[in-house]
Amino acid sequence: MKLIKSLVGIAALSFVTSVLAQDEEAATPASQETPSTTIEETPAPTPEPKAATSPTKEPDAQKKEEPATTPAPVKTTPPARGKKMSVSAMLKDNENRWSAAIAKHDTATIESMVAADFIGVNSRGKVQNRRAMLAEVKTDKDTYTSTKAEKLDVHMYGAGVAVVVGMANEKGTDKDGKAFDRTYRFTDTWMDRGGNWQCIASQVTLVGQR
Repeated sequence: MKLIKSLVGIAALSFVTSVLAQDEEAATPASQETPSTTIEETPAPTPEPKAATSPTKEPDAQKKEEPATTPAPVKTTPPARGKKMSVSAMLKDNENRWSAAIAKHDTATIESMVAADFIGVNSRGKVQNRRAMLAEVKTDKDTYTSTKAEKLDVHMYGAGVAVVVGMANEKGTDKDGKAFDRTYRFTDTWMDRGGNWQCIASQVTLVGQR
C-alpha cells in the first residue's frame, strides 16, 4: 500500500514538473519576442528626420536662386531737353544761313526765310521784291570761296518785330575769273508771323571792295 502511494506521488510530481516545464517553454518565447518587436520598431522613426530636413533645404535653395532670376532694377534717366533758342540767337542763325546760301546759289533756303510781301534795296540801290531778289541770287555768276555774316546786332521792337544790323563779307572770283573781296553793311527787318519769323524788308550797302 505504501508502495502504491509512493508511485502515485511520483507520478503526480512528474506531471506537475512536466506542466511547469511546458509553462516555462511557453513563457520563454513570449519573453524573447519582446526584444524582437522593439528592434523592428526602432528603425521606423529614422525616415522621419530625412523627410523633415528635406523641406528645410528647399526654401534655402529658393532664396539663393532669387537674386539670379530677379532682374536688377534699371534706373532710367530722362533725356536732357534742348535749351530753347532765344529770338536773338535764332535770327543770327538765320543771317548766317542766308550768307551760306548765297555762296551755293541756294534760293530755296533764302526763300524759306523771306516773306511773300518782302521789299528790299540791293547794293546797287535797286528796289526788289522777293521774286527779283531770288532771281538775282539764282543767276549770279560769281564763284564764292567764303561768305559770312559778322558783327550782328539784334534790336527787338515789341514781341513780334526785330531789326538785325550787321556786316557781310564775300570772297571769290567773278565770271571773268577776277578775284574779289567785298564787304557790305545790311539792315534786315524780321517779323513773327504765326510763330514763323520772316524777313519783310532789307537794305544792303557796299562799303568796301578789293
